Amino acid sequence: MKKIKGLALTLLLLIFMNVQVSASPNNNRHRLWYKQPAKVWMESSPLGNGRIGAMVYGGVETETVALNEVTMWSGERDKFQERLCGKDILNDIRQLFFAGDYSKGNRIASEYLSGTPHSFGSHVPLGDMKINFKYPQGNISDYKRELNLENAINTITFKVRNVKYTREYFCSNPDEALIIKLSASKAKALNLNLSFDLLRESEMRTTNNGLEFSGQVSFPKQGPGGVNFLGKVGVTIKDGKVTTKDGKIEITDATSIVIAFDVRTDYSNPKYKEDCVKTVDNVLAQNYDKVKQNHIGDYSNLYKRVDLFLGNSETDNLPTDIRWKKVKDGANDVGLDALFFNYARYLLIAASRENSPLPANLQGIWNDNLACNMGWTNDYHLDINTQQNYWLSNIGNLAECNKPLFNYIKDLSIEGQRTAKNVYGARGWTAHTVANVWGYTSPGAGPNWGLFPMASAWIASHLWTHYNYTLDKDFLKDKAYPILKSNAEFLLDYMVVNPNNGYLMTGPSTSPENSFIYKGEELSLSMMPTADRVLAFEALTSCIEISDILGVDKEFRDSLKNALAKLPPLKIGKNGGVQEWFEDFDEAQPNHRHTSHLLALYPFSQISPVKTPVLAEAARKTMELRLAAEGWEDVEWSRANMISNYARLLDAEKAYESVVLLERNFSRENLLTISPEGIAGAPYDIFIFDGNEAGGAGIAEMLLQSHEGYIQFLPALPKEWNTGSFKGLHTQGGAEIDLKWANGEVTEAKLKAISANTFKLKVPQRTKKAQFSKNGKAFNLTPDANGFVEVTLSANDFIELK
Repeated sequence: MKKIKGLALTLLLLIFMNVQVSASPNNNRHRLWYKQPAKVWMESSPLGNGRIGAMVYGGVETETVALNEVTMWSGERDKFQERLCGKDILNDIRQLFFAGDYSKGNRIASEYLSGTPHSFGSHVPLGDMKINFKYPQGNISDYKRELNLENAINTITFKVRNVKYTREYFCSNPDEALIIKLSASKAKALNLNLSFDLLRESEMRTTNNGLEFSGQVSFPKQGPGGVNFLGKVGVTIKDGKVTTKDGKIEITDATSIVIAFDVRTDYSNPKYKEDCVKTVDNVLAQNYDKVKQNHIGDYSNLYKRVDLFLGNSETDNLPTDIRWKKVKDGANDVGLDALFFNYARYLLIAASRENSPLPANLQGIWNDNLACNMGWTNDYHLDINTQQNYWLSNIGNLAECNKPLFNYIKDLSIEGQRTAKNVYGARGWTAHTVANVWGYTSPGAGPNWGLFPMASAWIASHLWTHYNYTLDKDFLKDKAYPILKSNAEFLLDYMVVNPNNGYLMTGPSTSPENSFIYKGEELSLSMMPTADRVLAFEALTSCIEISDILGVDKEFRDSLKNALAKLPPLKIGKNGGVQEWFEDFDEAQPNHRHTSHLLALYPFSQISPVKTPVLAEAARKTMELRLAAEGWEDVEWSRANMISNYARLLDAEKAYESVVLLERNFSRENLLTISPEGIAGAPYDIFIFDGNEAGGAGIAEMLLQSHEGYIQFLPALPKEWNTGSFKGLHTQGGAEIDLKWANGEVTEAKLKAISANTFKLKVPQRTKKAQFSKNGKAFNLTPDANGFVEVTLSANDFIELK
């Protein structure tokens, strides 16, 4: 009997210990790892410092590192990019639409309002660094390839016979270079040669312990022109010998090797050659461990602000590609969900830093040589993709990563003044569906997808969003308001009163990138599609609020209020969904991937279950109809968009279904997201950055919302994530949130004020007898009848709920 009791006690202890272990976060949500090298680009590991991008394959005998630099662009400035339409012709075109002659209106608008790009260009890849190794005869064992998200270092280890080989790769922002260290457990065991297999025409020359190459980008597929560039690689070794000749670095009998690489272009940098040479020489002159620690300190300052744990998975200890394959075959993996979110933040840090010369493009800062060969080019699409790249930045506590985007928006606002004047006869600035680094702000060559002048208002809205999260008035006054005001001036001049109903309307323009049926004809252009109305409302209201906050431009503010009052309402169509066009047209493509009329739901909040429940149900109906349509054009960004849309509808299970489908259908072994073969003209799967970032933003939206004027915890928590925690997510109003929950209920919460403000918090209904403290001391907060509490905090004050 005593033995039985002892055995029972032991079992209970083991069960208890197992429960404790299973409820504890594990470090696998911060690493991607594999037991074999990558065979193709979409299996390799991405590194980046905001300018240089690298994809590491990890080959044993031949290592391939695919190289990119964010300013590596073809193309050139084009002063003939737009047709000179002007206000008079524009008014004549509009009369056709107001008279109901949509067919002729589309035809004439296409003639006068199409852009004429000649040298648009594309971001292009540089090519590959190749390292060929020589080993003694023997079996290769214990291979492991790991990307550690906590320090942004890719490590490869393996053994050949009894010698352990270790490689470390990272892209340093402080030292502005790709740095590789190769080492062996046995002295003088490293023998290799290093060379380049470049995709760009260049002249290669040898230097002391290194190579340099230079050239000019030529990519005629997307027009003439291209940047000039210089690349340099250098090495230092412990033991052994270095020789350079015939475009190769030969190293024999080394114990360890440090490789430093940089490439720069003359895009906005006349000193690019000098900077490139200095960068490599500076890295090699320093102690490797110091360079490594500088990188870790710089990177981890951003990455470690936020952590997400969504519960343990039985596959936590499996290689990433095996976990991915299990999800692809039908499983769910909550550990992979958290990894996907953490990876999205890692990728944004890698792609977009405060000193980045350009923001993340369609492929971030990486390039698989596929997107740039597509008709769409590897550019800046402003009808959702570039916006999605930055949806995670503010809620994900990476506000600094917005800076290159804001610099780019400022450039657009300057270049777009020409387009506003020449095409529309208007003040201010505008930009359309596609943009490049050469000042292209005109309509696209095809008006059915390219005539979207409200793209300017959409991309500029990120400035207002940034303020709402940071409450940085200096930023608002000096950076945001001048750009937003100029865009609002464009709207005041561009919009026109519809004589049939008195509404103030944009157009003709497209609802990206969709079309409708009118009298048996498929057409794309109309007056004020719903997306335009949503964006006009956002542009006007944000400027009104900013003018009021800053106490300036009262007369201008009044003119905006007057225009705002004349905008048409959002409508529900005969199909029960949100109406996509001002007229209730039949959809020509009911399976279309774009749902731009749902911008009112997310990322904006003109539609919500709280404020507009009827419209919210119509938004749900729109999504159901699209998802159920035969041949639904699901792609990485549309599926990621569904996560946030369903989260805003507080539909946890539908949001989670889209998380899983994004991972299952639109990601690859390295968890980068893809636009699949057959959609939007893609002949093959192509990596697109927006799915990773919008997917991460959607996961955050499921866990924390603040757009209703109050902070809500776990608004769309699926049963699969019933126990978990996060720290460091940000809300509008300037708050940072840490949260823990168990069995679907909040157990602990901390709200820290990043900016002084009064915060309104919705206390979870199931939280019984919540105890509050302020700055560590008991604090009395009593929820009102609707479960809300309000508290005024100074910067760095915090309240806790238990």
